[in-house]
Amino acid sequence: MIYNDREAISRDELTSLQSDRLRETVAYASENVPFYRERLADAGVSADDIDSIEDVSRLPFTTKEDLRETYPDGMFAVSDERIRRIHASSGTTGKSKIVAYTEGDLDLWSEVMARSLAAAGVSPGDTVQNAYGYGLFTGGLGVHYGVERLGGTVIPIGGGQTQRQIELLEDLESDVLTCTPSYALYLAETARKSGVDPREFALSTVIIGAEPCTQPMREEIEAALNATVVDIYGLSEIIGPGVSNECQEVQDGLHVWEDHFYPEVVDPRTGDPLPAGEEGELVLTALTKEALPIIRYRTGDLTTLQYGECACGRTMVRMDNVTGRAYDLLIVRGVNVYPSQIESVVLEFDAVAPHYRIDLEREGELDTIGITVEIDAGFDGDREVLEERMRERLESVLSLSPDTLALVEAGEIERTEIGKVRRVYDHR
Repeated sequence: MIYNDREAISRDELTSLQSDRLRETVAYASENVPFYRERLADAGVSADDIDSIEDVSRLPFTTKEDLRETYPDGMFAVSDERIRRIHASSGTTGKSKIVAYTEGDLDLWSEVMARSLAAAGVSPGDTVQNAYGYGLFTGGLGVHYGVERLGGTVIPIGGGQTQRQIELLEDLESDVLTCTPSYALYLAETARKSGVDPREFALSTVIIGAEPCTQPMREEIEAALNATVVDIYGLSEIIGPGVSNECQEVQDGLHVWEDHFYPEVVDPRTGDPLPAGEEGELVLTALTKEALPIIRYRTGDLTTLQYGECACGRTMVRMDNVTGRAYDLLIVRGVNVYPSQIESVVLEFDAVAPHYRIDLEREGELDTIGITVEIDAGFDGDREVLEERMRERLESVLSLSPDTLALVEAGEIERTEIGKVRRVYDHR
């Protein structure tokens, strides 16, 4: 279902709108945010230099470090009196990134979330069980207000309380579940242990986000919950969830609501723009934000962009599912390794469960990598043969052999009930 007719406008109309909004954003940021006034002056560019949206490449980047260095409110463009809400990142890798919203920003957020939910297949009147965390994390409240804007019913249970989640899925016959991909698997696993078949839930759709998810992981979730799994994308610095979403009809990339968020893909090392279809780091410019205007924000997420009208009727560009981050790159003995590569191998084997961890150590001058994987509870084959097959496959994909590969019993790897799953433990 297309929620807003603008999702299907022509590329020429969209380009004209984006160009106007980029000029307005550059002028607004320069006038109201000292950080941008200085950066734009240093780059020798102003709003008068913006003839079209393609001139975005002349503008300077904004990074996570910029937000941390201007902590807490050095990037805000409005007075305290106009701010209606504040959210923040977890701060697990340094200072939290504080983000603010005006009344207009909250209205925009609800609108793009309603678009996202409609694209995912949610209809007015559907019951959405929202298992994203509420609070400073943007996931819970972003989904909540989007459901209400769309005309659905929201169950604001938040993260955790897994037994209660299962009860509500059964008793209220929720149509839609929203959560992280790792929690969807954990919930299904807990249900089975409780004697409940998660495939019998009334769910038609599971909307996953906040963590990278490979195609094999999506298929695991779909099989476990007997529902269509649709990916949502967003980040607090831009708006929260609702920057882009897969359409349920096609499930081939996430439509970016590019009348509000302009996407680019650049080389993670050089920052140079890359052509459509080539993988690189996603860069986003918020074209209509008030409290926290963001210009060319380097997300760190690796993806590609696909242009052209989708079979669902939407004309807005699609970004591929994010399966890794430029900053998640692990360098082990000179070899580049992404956690998503390891996950793809793990999920090739039916004999193991979709739960794993990666441990990095340093022995003398050398880095080592250890991988721990759970064996499926129903496995009754030869463990040594399984381990040998997995090691060979990992070596083929990673171009190095893990220093240790441990196959452990089902349930031994710690689960994440609230928040994002942790896969990599760097002890170096």
